[in-house]
Amino acid sequence: MSEIVLDSSAVLALMQSEPGADTVTAVLPGALIGMVNLAEVVTKLCERGMTSTVAHKAVASLGVRIAEFTEDQARLVGELRPLTRSAGLSLGDRACLALGKARDAVVLTTEGIWPQVAGAVGVEVRVIR
Repeated sequence: MSEIVLDSSAVLALMQSEPGADTVTAVLPGALIGMVNLAEVVTKLCERGMTSTVAHKAVASLGVRIAEFTEDQARLVGELRPLTRSAGLSLGDRACLALGKARDAVVLTTEGIWPQVAGAVGVEVRVIR
């Protein structure tokens, strides 16, 4: 199986038992989440009343591996902006795709628009719902 990168939306779907959670569960433990997307998940959980420490532990308990955000990925995030602007992808979205490209991995997300830009980015995207 290829390496799997999880978008923050996929992690949140799992943590909230939303549709597609079973697809995420099937790739654990061992799937990757990038630091930028980890920050997004922790932010959402803090908005819902968790402390950052509890939120981080909750994500870690899933068995995900946390990937550093590298300088090369930062450059790629910038390069992806013109390719993904029409789809409205955020910095976090592009950081996830950059990690997927860097690791030659499959990216799991809930974002239905991502497959439309996946070819231009050069990464395989699977929408979990």
